[in-house]
Amino acid sequence: MPKASEIKKNQAIEYNGKAYLIKDVYKSTSQGRAGGSIYRVRMYEVATGLKVDESFKADEMITLADFSRHQATFSYVDGDEYVFMDNEDYTPYNLHKDAIAEELPFVTETTEGIQVFTVNGQPVAIDLPASVDLLIVETDPSIKGASATARTKPATLSTGLVIQVPEYIASGEKIKVSTVDHKFMSRA
Repeated sequence: MPKASEIKKNQAIEYNGKAYLIKDVYKSTSQGRAGGSIYRVRMYEVATGLKVDESFKADEMITLADFSRHQATFSYVDGDEYVFMDNEDYTPYNLHKDAIAEELPFVTETTEGIQVFTVNGQPVAIDLPASVDLLIVETDPSIKGASATARTKPATLSTGLVIQVPEYIASGEKIKVSTVDHKFMSRA
């Protein structure tokens, strides 16, 4: 059983008899004499998807839930459900678009390295690779010789995501985008 100071994003814990998936962990340290760190955790109940905000002391013990990761590939959209296929045994994992809203701008049929998180056999979230290759569908025309300056322009990608790219990038090019900070990294 780990302490609250050891829990991380996308871990599953059991709390008050229910399974929760951790989405964010914030550490706050008090400035007074009693100064112990407090960890504020935003988590979602696996069964219902309800958001819960809870605070834990740094040395409080946390129980981990039955949690596993599966390499998967995006397969298709079925209404509000996104279906991912397990790379090993072809098990389909259905996830509601609201559960993976932050990750959707990076998911395409060609995205590799996706992992589906399951808690007690039920899919609850996905994890993306550090970067993905996406196609630029619309941006201003490229400016020749613009690589000497650090000026940027907005570009709309194939998934609808809008990011800033250098002026020398043109429509129709594939680029590498960071899934962590939503920024241009390089040409693909």
